[in-house]
Amino acid sequence: MVLALLAGACDVDVDSDRAGGDVPSGCAAVDMAVSPEKFDLLTELAEKFNDSDGARKAEPCAFVRVNKTSSGVGATLLADGWPTPGTDGPRPVIWSPSASSWGAILNHRLQAKGAKPMAPDDAKPFMVTPLVIAMPKPMADALGYPETPIGFADLLALAKSPEGWASKGHPEWGAFKLGKTNPNFSTSGLSATIAQYYAATGKQSDLTLEDLGRPDVDAFMRGVESSVVHYGDITPTFLNGLYRNDRAGAGLTYISAVAVEEKSILDYNAGNPDGILDPGEQPRKPRVPLVAVYPKDGTLFSDNPFFVLDASWVKDEQKTAARAFEAFVQQPANQRKVLQFGFRPGNPSVAVGEPIVRANGVDPGQPQTTLGVPAPDVLSRLLDKWGEQRKAAKVLLVVDVSGSMGEEVEGGETKLDLAKRASVEALSQFKAEDQVGLRIFSTNISPREPRDFLDLVPIGEISQNRETIASRINNLVPTEGTPLYTTSIASFEFMKAQYDPERINAVVLLTDGRNEDDFNDLNATIAKLRAGSEGQARSPVRLFTIAYGSDADKNVLKRLAEATNAASYDASDPQTINKVFTAVISNF
Repeated sequence: MVLALLAGACDVDVDSDRAGGDVPSGCAAVDMAVSPEKFDLLTELAEKFNDSDGARKAEPCAFVRVNKTSSGVGATLLADGWPTPGTDGPRPVIWSPSASSWGAILNHRLQAKGAKPMAPDDAKPFMVTPLVIAMPKPMADALGYPETPIGFADLLALAKSPEGWASKGHPEWGAFKLGKTNPNFSTSGLSATIAQYYAATGKQSDLTLEDLGRPDVDAFMRGVESSVVHYGDITPTFLNGLYRNDRAGAGLTYISAVAVEEKSILDYNAGNPDGILDPGEQPRKPRVPLVAVYPKDGTLFSDNPFFVLDASWVKDEQKTAARAFEAFVQQPANQRKVLQFGFRPGNPSVAVGEPIVRANGVDPGQPQTTLGVPAPDVLSRLLDKWGEQRKAAKVLLVVDVSGSMGEEVEGGETKLDLAKRASVEALSQFKAEDQVGLRIFSTNISPREPRDFLDLVPIGEISQNRETIASRINNLVPTEGTPLYTTSIASFEFMKAQYDPERINAVVLLTDGRNEDDFNDLNATIAKLRAGSEGQARSPVRLFTIAYGSDADKNVLKRLAEATNAASYDASDPQTINKVFTAVISNF
């Protein structure tokens, strides 16, 4: 679906997304908006720079602060003038998305509004990492890895085979399952979509608008998208799920392949699937490692540019200070630090080395073919086309209307007020063919059995019932308690009973509380969800949960989601519910 790049990442804890401090008197503040995968690295380098003579003795002295912002989100915020600095972080002097393609998208959107470009076209890469197809090693071996080149067309053929993995001698693996991130959010998703188009056209550069409109190309793209199990806003959605299943010995039936950046393979194989180790967390290597398949059709690099923005809020002294930091991170000692985080140095004078070695599932000699980044107008149309071609969804929205949803938050509005507005806005992110229904839950909400939930709008095409769902949402009022466990089980089983193999099938459940029903057995609830998920290879339904407000039991909601191979999202701050809702919907 076309989300107009309005989404946020799963992690909406604002404090943890920023690093820096108070700017010393007389210094130029250089605020950076950086993609999440390099937040820790750039925070470390910024602290080193701020303490250096180069920063202190510069004219003016420079002080860098790093803020975490997903690439697609940054493009939208900048195109809109970064309208809410208090919520989204300070307006950046330097923007460093994962790839230069986002700069092209930003400039195209600005020019469409009659505004001047913001992202310079001569930005230097800070570090690079190629897009790869991550596959469990036994599956890649079954396709002839590494001797036999593998491309997107090969994966499409396998996905279309009615025998699935049985055609390769492994019926126990079931059907071929592809995972892919949403290209409106994720650089790997954007790069994978570009690479698919090149595979469909047989080109390696100069993709055109005419290419996107070819019927054979459209058929190829729809074929690839039809094999997607579900989408995700970020690659850890898949890698964390794969890691959980791997620990239980079920990794080979969870996902067959997912497009990620090479760096993610290294993190996963080191036992750190999301690239972030919590304090005290000890990494454990997976039972079955991943290998990086470099598509024979060619691939793209995420080059992590430093865009010193040509924006109205960026002063000349800030630009000077920003370029001092840019020069600092290009120094060989700092570029070798890049390697420690699993990236290839952006400075070509620094050689690629550990951990980018074959023993870790990657190949420093690959890729052999690098694809060209399409022109800005082609990139923009490509995202629109993906919204038409992506796999359709069947989703049941389940909204908590218990009494605690009536609690006021900032501005005099209630939690339910914010949730209603966010969910109504989220409806616009479904495409016309998607099927959506609305269920609400609270104790004794229904006049007949079961009393814990009530279906307000039956599942139907959103093009036909969008206004009805919006109207019913807007009329919701808070009442009584939170029958979380019974509603979770019933909603999951309801969707399993009417599973549609041509669609992504899911439940999205939002709650601000903890279970308050007579049935209060969490282990039994999880057991029922897991039992219903045993047939996921044939009829996968996932329960995505949103922990809304500070009283929601995040740990329980995470366990409920993971029992169905889904993800849980944190909206502890009710003001973030719009971003979180959009992030959840990006899975479809």
